[in-house]
Amino acid sequence: MTHLTPEHANRFATATLSHLGREYPYKMDLVLNGPEDAKPPREHHPIFHGSFDWHSCVHGWWQVLRLARRFPDLPIAADIGARADDMLVPGKVAGEIAYLERPHAAGFERPYGWAWLLALHAETERHDAPWAAALEPLAAAFAARFHAFLPKLTYPLRVGTHFNIAFALLLARHWAGTRDPALVALIDARVRDWFGGDRDCQAWEPGGDEFLSSALTEAHLMAVVLGSDFTGWFDAFLPRAAAQQPATLFTPATVSDRSDGKIAHLDGLNLSRAWSWRAVAAAIGPAHPVAPVAEAAARRHLDAALPHITGDYMGEHWLASFALLALDGL
Repeated sequence: MTHLTPEHANRFATATLSHLGREYPYKMDLVLNGPEDAKPPREHHPIFHGSFDWHSCVHGWWQVLRLARRFPDLPIAADIGARADDMLVPGKVAGEIAYLERPHAAGFERPYGWAWLLALHAETERHDAPWAAALEPLAAAFAARFHAFLPKLTYPLRVGTHFNIAFALLLARHWAGTRDPALVALIDARVRDWFGGDRDCQAWEPGGDEFLSSALTEAHLMAVVLGSDFTGWFDAFLPRAAAQQPATLFTPATVSDRSDGKIAHLDGLNLSRAWSWRAVAAAIGPAHPVAPVAEAAARRHLDAALPHITGDYMGEHWLASFALLALDGL
C-alpha cells in the first residue's frame, strides 16, 4: 500500500501554498443583504480568500500545516510557517467571525466547511505556535452550529458532495473527541439513529460530479462510532463485499475532463474511497474476508487518482487534501 512520502509532501505542499493566497478565480458563498455586500472576497474573508473557495482554502491550510509538521525538513516548511504567522491571527479571525454573524449566514458552508475548520483547528493545536489560540473562537462558533443543527436534521444527507453529513461528522467528531464530549455524544446518537438500521446497501454511485462515496463514507463513520460493534453492522450493510459486490464500490471512477470542475470531483471520489476502504479494513481486522479486497480496492483507487493531483486548477486547488487523507488519514 502506498504511504505518504517526503516526495508526496513536497509536491502537495508546494502546489497548495501557491494558491492559498490566490484570490481569483473565487466562488463566493454569499447572500447579498444589500449593495454594500458586493465587494472582493478578501474583504469578506481576511484569511480564507484563496484556493477558489472558502472550504478549499480552509482544508488547504490544514494540509500544508500537517505536512510541515510531518516533514519539518521540507524546503517549503519555513514558508508555510511564515505564511501562517501572518494569516492565522486574532484580527483576521475576527473578520471571519463577523462574516458568520451577518444576516442569512446560518447556512454558510454547512456542514462541509464547518467540519474542515474544526479539522484545521485540531491541526494547529499540534504546533508550537499561537495559531490554535487565534482560531479557537472560530472553531467554537462552528461547534455551536453543529450543536444547533444536528438535533433538527431529521434525515441524513447522503449525497456525495459537500452536503454529505457523514463526512462532516467524521471530521467534527475527531475534533470533539478531547474538546467537546457533549458534541461527541450528540454525533454518536444521531449517527446511530440515521444509519444504525441500514442493511444491504445497493450503492447507487457514483453520481456524475460526486467526490464522496455515500456508502463508504457512512461505513467509515460507523467504524468510528460503533467501535467493536462495527463488524456486525458492516456485514449486514455490505453483505457481499467479500465477493466485491456492489462492483461500483471496488471500481475507480473514470474522469473524462479534468478541466471541468464538477467532473474533476471524481478524482476526489477515488481518493476519498481509498481513505474509507483503508479505514474499513483497519476496523474489521486482517482476518476478516473483506479486509484484503478492501485494501486492494484502496490501492486501485489511489493509483487512479494520484497522478492527477496537479495539472489543472479545477482539481489542483483541492485534491491534495484528499490525497493526504488517503495516504495518511485524518
